[in-house]
Amino acid sequence: MVPAPLTQVCARQREVARVDPNEPSSQDKPERGPGDARGPATGGGNDRLTYADAGVDIDAGNRLVDRIKPLAKATARAGAAGGLGGFGALFDTKAAGFVDPVLVAGTDGVGTKLKLAIEANKHDTVGIDLVAMCVNDLVVQGAEPLFFLDYFATGKLAVDTAADVVAGIAEGCKQANCALIGGETAEMPGMYADGHYDLAGFSVGAVERDRLIDGGRTAAGDILLGLESSGPHSNGYSLVRRIVERSHLTLDDEAPFQPGSSLGAALLTPTRIYVRACLEAIAASGTGVHALCHITGGGFYENLPRVMGDTLACRVARRWTPPPVFDWLAETGRVEAHEMHRTFNCGIGMVLAVAPDSVAPVTAALEAAGERVHAIGELAPRGDGPAVTIAGIDD
Repeated sequence: MVPAPLTQVCARQREVARVDPNEPSSQDKPERGPGDARGPATGGGNDRLTYADAGVDIDAGNRLVDRIKPLAKATARAGAAGGLGGFGALFDTKAAGFVDPVLVAGTDGVGTKLKLAIEANKHDTVGIDLVAMCVNDLVVQGAEPLFFLDYFATGKLAVDTAADVVAGIAEGCKQANCALIGGETAEMPGMYADGHYDLAGFSVGAVERDRLIDGGRTAAGDILLGLESSGPHSNGYSLVRRIVERSHLTLDDEAPFQPGSSLGAALLTPTRIYVRACLEAIAASGTGVHALCHITGGGFYENLPRVMGDTLACRVARRWTPPPVFDWLAETGRVEAHEMHRTFNCGIGMVLAVAPDSVAPVTAALEAAGERVHAIGELAPRGDGPAVTIAGIDD
């Protein structure tokens, strides 16, 4: 079967629970279509069952599809064809302007930040987080995000909640200039507590073969440029939630670190998407951007070594002021500085290793794209020392 055009919104109503082997598989149902209701029960009397009796509301799925069609359409970009329906999605890299592309793929979730969204009944920003966690990983290798797909799983589909989540996903896609070309909504009765759901995201990007960034050009003397974060982004929220419990505050209370905002809204500030700024900086520098690092779970200590090579060390000087949320987390949770920096981004969400003679044009490009940039350290020979040291913590 020839896959359908790209901007379809794939299966939004499929139950994945195991069924009788003599029944048609749930995977035989059309992508994002209404599906087939279960056949009549074999017993006598009036005990005929429907899919709705089993807890799967096909009509709600159809209402959700109607709500999200315009959201997906608004993310269209070069390379994504028009049309809805079918089973698969296509993307034309030639139409997107690529000549000899290497594809870069990534997948991620939002973690227990979702628990805060559910408890605060605020669902319109976690979709941005979902996109950010995927596309920020792609740009680390110099890739331009092309398209995105999502997976939304719940026990009972609440159309308004799901539509809010997908609206956030669409907003994230627009910020990253990638097309929301598909997704799956799985309504699985009995799998989740009432009102709870889970998310996963999948994204693919492309970079010309001769522009791929793999960290191989990093060298001692490279300057580390840090881009400010908007807060904890989407990492460390299991610890965040424990700290909230210790504070004895509710999510409706005013945030001590952000007057005028509720604690829930402040902690749900979405992850910053660095794609456009980083791509602009890469283009402005020629080959001057030697590596990029998305500071996610594991903070500085776990992420920086992933892109800097085995013979180099990152010497980080804390030359930035973190958002106030980090001071509140550290003080309320009595979290030591080293633990903070191996759990959270502590105010720096993306790091670029840049050749010294490229620092000026890279910084100018990043600032022109709206980023706050700090020279936070440099690369040095590692020798027998640790891969990362942070001034004032590891001295």
